[in-house]
Amino acid sequence: MAVFPWHSRSRNYKAEFASCRLEAVPLEFGDYHPLKPITVTESKTKKVSRKGSTSSTSSSSSSSVLDPLSSVLDGTDPLSMFAATADPAATSECIDLLQSAIFQAGIILPAGDTWQCLENLFMGSEKGKAGTVTSAMSEKVRTRLEELDDFEECSKLLSDTSVIQFYPSKFVLITDILDTFGKLVYERIFSMCVDNRSVLPDHFSPENVNDTAKETCLNWFFKIASIRELIPRFYVEASILKCNKFLSKTGISECLPRLTCMIRGIGDPLVSVYARAYLCRVGMEVAPHLKESLNKNFFDFLLTFKQIHGDTVQNQLVVQGVELPSYLPLYSPAMDWIFQCISYHAPEALLTEMMDRCKKLGNNALLLNSVMSAFRAEFIATRSMDFIGMIKECDESGFPKHLLFRSLGLNLALADPPEGDRLQILNEAWKVITKLKNPQDYINCAEVWVEYTCKHFTKREVNTVLADVIKHMTPDRAFEDSYPQLHSIIKKVIAHFHDFSVLFSVEKFLPFLDMFQKESVRVEVCKCIMEVFIKHQQEPTKDPVILNALLHVCKTMHDSVNALTLEDEKRMLAYLINGFIKMVSFGRDFEQQLSFYVEARSMFCNLEPVLVQLIHSVNRLAMETRKVMKGNHSRKTAAFVRACVAYCFITIPSLVGIFTRLNLYLHSGQVALANQCLSQECPCGRHRMKALYASSHSILTYPSSGHYLTLLQLKAGLGRLSSLPCRRSVVELASTLAPAWAPWPDGNLSLLFQALKRQSSLGLSFFNSILAHGDLRNNRLNQLSVNLWHLAQRHGCADTRTMVKTLEYIKKRSKQPDMGHLTELALRLPLQTRT
Repeated sequence: MAVFPWHSRSRNYKAEFASCRLEAVPLEFGDYHPLKPITVTESKTKKVSRKGSTSSTSSSSSSSVLDPLSSVLDGTDPLSMFAATADPAATSECIDLLQSAIFQAGIILPAGDTWQCLENLFMGSEKGKAGTVTSAMSEKVRTRLEELDDFEECSKLLSDTSVIQFYPSKFVLITDILDTFGKLVYERIFSMCVDNRSVLPDHFSPENVNDTAKETCLNWFFKIASIRELIPRFYVEASILKCNKFLSKTGISECLPRLTCMIRGIGDPLVSVYARAYLCRVGMEVAPHLKESLNKNFFDFLLTFKQIHGDTVQNQLVVQGVELPSYLPLYSPAMDWIFQCISYHAPEALLTEMMDRCKKLGNNALLLNSVMSAFRAEFIATRSMDFIGMIKECDESGFPKHLLFRSLGLNLALADPPEGDRLQILNEAWKVITKLKNPQDYINCAEVWVEYTCKHFTKREVNTVLADVIKHMTPDRAFEDSYPQLHSIIKKVIAHFHDFSVLFSVEKFLPFLDMFQKESVRVEVCKCIMEVFIKHQQEPTKDPVILNALLHVCKTMHDSVNALTLEDEKRMLAYLINGFIKMVSFGRDFEQQLSFYVEARSMFCNLEPVLVQLIHSVNRLAMETRKVMKGNHSRKTAAFVRACVAYCFITIPSLVGIFTRLNLYLHSGQVALANQCLSQECPCGRHRMKALYASSHSILTYPSSGHYLTLLQLKAGLGRLSSLPCRRSVVELASTLAPAWAPWPDGNLSLLFQALKRQSSLGLSFFNSILAHGDLRNNRLNQLSVNLWHLAQRHGCADTRTMVKTLEYIKKRSKQPDMGHLTELALRLPLQTRT
């Protein structure tokens, strides 16, 4: 074995480096294995740490094969040489040599955005490191050399199980960093294969890769092979497993079995199972067709699984104060991932093999749970009774049986077992579930098996299950801690029972709803019920069971409304309640229908959209009554219609929206007139004229001399015109009704004129309304329009340009047939100029 001196001799490094440059010749990359024996020098150096401390390092091995990193410098490792020299004033020749050697090793990398990210992530940052201008380059190189191994430090943490409960979380965080590292290395090498002449295709072969990229890729693997510790070396190499594609077609298929065998050297079973999970995941990403290594990982794990009960692990648990039931679930994430990789597109025969191996290990509960979680639900459901038999024989000390039944239930919710086994499966599972004393353990299992019961059995079995849930969750108000699971049970029940007459006949369904005593949760449950009802109820119903139950449900939603309720929430609740109201029909029993609407009004008085819906429903009911009883207008029918009209006119004033009330008054008035019922008194107050305007449409719809009294009401209301904001609408109405104004004294027009005189700016607007809606052949209306034209100009407030255009419009219109009277009107409309 050669022993190198402490100090280097004087040498011409540049000339020596040039003479040692290798020729580019075709290489069989399969011969370059990073774990093959290499030449190792034995030396002792002082390594300067980042904190200024020193530590001695040594390495030793023997081989006759030259180290590719040291061949450039005649067997001297440049990293060790630089650390031994440790001279801040290094010569430029030494710096050039180091940079060349490091580049050959694939360590110092060209600058670039992506690669800079890799340097910052794994090589460290240069901020905060002191140095003079003259030694800046030397300090940078020295610091970089000290930090070259930093990216392997994070993987060393995966061998630490001092806080064993957090190992799964630590594994996720560290492997995420390693994945990023592997991705960046691959992208860097891939970019080296792209030049101005060619672009590497996505599905390339090693023959398409240039020598520079291959050399860099090899150097990465050689660097990783120099990592002394097993776990960091394994994880870092696994993270860049995909890079084997640059070297050989069979590189990945050769590396996977080797890495699988490397894991056998990890003594801690928890650390080893997560290492296997990581290898399986990476293997599935880069070579999903290579299944043999996946199966080998699983079988190796089975051979070492007995270590869990060995003295080493048990002593570790005692030291950390961790019980076995808390320790075993730590294996589940890794085992589940291994099984999912194995079961991906796996044949059913593989499940049989897995079950046989589990039986040979004494039906270990942890393994059995992972098997049921990984394989297809159809395979598990077909063998349900076999799994139940294996669950019965499991040791319950480390992994409770109820978790196994829960996993089985999850599969049976997705796939159906043999029909002849369904009842026996439910009985076997519920025997275990109903004996659970812990409410959380119980409800977690019951939630799963409720769906199986609803799917395959009748309301009798569902009622039994709900009764058992109430029995277990009522003591000590245990239901308060299990609202999500109870809500899930309700959703599963109503998802399978779309016939609400059957659903509400389940004796324990409403008592089950009573367990939701938190208002927000109770309202959400009621909303779910109503959504399903609206979606699946096809025909109107008058079933008293359904009506009473859903009135209770809707009342619960309505009573949750308060001053803080958002408008969107109110609209949603109103939509659900209105959907229920629309589906209630008593056929020709009109009195019963009206009684239902009366009850609904008293229950849902705080939601205006519901009241609007009720008013429309009552109006339709009155019209339906008139249609059915046509030709048979008995006193009883007339009384019923009057009751409907009274319902509407009593309910409308409780609405907040003014125009909503006016529209409903109009609709209700038309319904009343159609049924030969006199309209109710118009409401008093400042909005009296708006109501009069609305009711006037009814007058226009049914014009006759019998409306003289109503016209008198309108006449009386016009006296309040000066104090109301709806003058223009009334003028439009007055223009339309001008022929009916013959009995009116001139004093009323004077009153109207005097009221408008104070607001000359409205004169032109009123004039346009008369012009558009009135018959100007009527002398009085013609004179009123002329007066309004003069009023618009009296105070100089009118827009002269607008008045000119209006006059031109009148002259143009006067040339149309039957419009000759407008010619005379145009002559009576002078334009006043401003001086």
